[in-house]
Amino acid sequence: MADKYEEWVKNFKWDVPEYYSIADVVDEHAKDRSKVAVYYEDADGNKRKMTYWELKDESNRFGNFLRNLGMKKGDRIMVIMPRLPEVFVSQIGSFKIGAIVVPCPDMLRAKDIEYRANNCQAKTIIASIASTEEVDKVRDKIPVENYIVVGGEKDGWISYEKEVPKQSRYLEKEKIKSTDIMTINYTSGTTGDPKGVMHDHKWIYCLSKTNAVYWWNAKPDELLWATTSPGWAKWFWSPIGVALATGAGQLIYNGRFNPAKYLELMEKYRVNRLCATPTEYRMWAQEDLESYDLSDMKKFLSAGEALNREVIDRFYKAYGIKIYDGYGQTETSGLVCNYDGIEVKPGSMGKPMPGADIKLVDEEGNEVPVGQVGQIAVPISHPGLMVGYWNGKTIEELAVNGLYLTGDLARMDEDGYIWFEGRADDVIKSSGYRIGPFEVEDALVKHPAVMEAAVVASPDKIRGNIVKAFVVLAKGYEPSEELVKELQNFVKQQTAPYKYPREIEFVDSLPKTISGKIRRVELREMEKKRKLEMWAKEEQEKQN
Repeated sequence: MADKYEEWVKNFKWDVPEYYSIADVVDEHAKDRSKVAVYYEDADGNKRKMTYWELKDESNRFGNFLRNLGMKKGDRIMVIMPRLPEVFVSQIGSFKIGAIVVPCPDMLRAKDIEYRANNCQAKTIIASIASTEEVDKVRDKIPVENYIVVGGEKDGWISYEKEVPKQSRYLEKEKIKSTDIMTINYTSGTTGDPKGVMHDHKWIYCLSKTNAVYWWNAKPDELLWATTSPGWAKWFWSPIGVALATGAGQLIYNGRFNPAKYLELMEKYRVNRLCATPTEYRMWAQEDLESYDLSDMKKFLSAGEALNREVIDRFYKAYGIKIYDGYGQTETSGLVCNYDGIEVKPGSMGKPMPGADIKLVDEEGNEVPVGQVGQIAVPISHPGLMVGYWNGKTIEELAVNGLYLTGDLARMDEDGYIWFEGRADDVIKSSGYRIGPFEVEDALVKHPAVMEAAVVASPDKIRGNIVKAFVVLAKGYEPSEELVKELQNFVKQQTAPYKYPREIEFVDSLPKTISGKIRRVELREMEKKRKLEMWAKEEQEKQN
């Protein structure tokens, strides 16, 4: 099968059409009136089902609705909803008239909504009834003209349920070029204000030709489930760019994450392929996996951050299926993944996707040798890359030697597999050593007491910085000094001794972005502030 991978890479060619929209693809799938697009369930047990032809008709109605409100090609519409079928309707309907979708997490606060609405100059907001309160707090501070509410009625808001059904199901669609702007996805804002990542319609085309084929290997007659939120770019990676693009059915669940409940849903709906975050897999690994019948499952996929081997082994023991890691960013389409039929090396992100042409480079954009850590870089000719940042630099202006630098560090082994090493700005410099946080985190989570760990630099007067670990304990374990020493010694046995965490703090949870990535920057800044305050207090006590 290794030869097959080499053949894929060798023969792959980007053949992006001049005109392309996922909305047209959905309408094509709708010719089969029995094909189900979405199975929906919520925490209260309410269930709905939407076929592709219903999605076509409803999105046509929504497109007409927007036009009647004065929306036109290029206008921005903010979508602030949890996992609801109306997310698909509003997004596909917006694409049909050439509007630009601005996906927003449904837990955004008023100041976040104000920032995004003003930054992108949004003309319309569609929100679930639960999110209207935060929007109303800033209505007099934003340029929005139209406010649409889903799931209820409210003064000053147009009812989706009342008005959209009145519209015609026949729509004269805008002719969409693959280079027309499709979305503005705001990054999670780990540093500074979030940036608006602009993608054009060929982004979905690229995802359908790479992620859907090589990573998911999805088929039209299967049921897929990506646990992602509509506010994250991963929504376009999987529910849109894989499920809708392939014509498969998909499950969406509107409810808080509960490990047992999610496993029940996989069993109940006979899910065939699942994509979830490492955090979710780690929490599932704490459950009695063997008690759930997932015999219909064909593939587990993981995205967001690298997944540790113990969790992968736990799922393989329970179901005989490996977890296939994949890698990319909000700014890109899929770049690296594990493939069916090719050896999966636990802990590796896999091999570069056909058409990705990624390189590992130093800060000047020069390629580093095999085995050496470098920054993942992509040629700016890759059609799945962002166009640029809204009101910011274009991809061409961001380029270094014709490459887009992702800011993620990795190394390639002799077999061509890519191993994640952390963010470039997360590297810890201690006593002259450069220490990547992931290697230490990976060592920690191998211990049965550790469910999750985040490692950051903590200022130190002698070493400059020391390695500090924030640890979330697994069920049945309690914090203690003895456990701290046990974990420190355990890490020394797993990796180079100088990398062990000199400080360990037990916490109930780790700060994360909406996409599930650990906000190490927040922990790092907190540590810096704590140490500076501690040193200032010590100095004051000396003077007294």
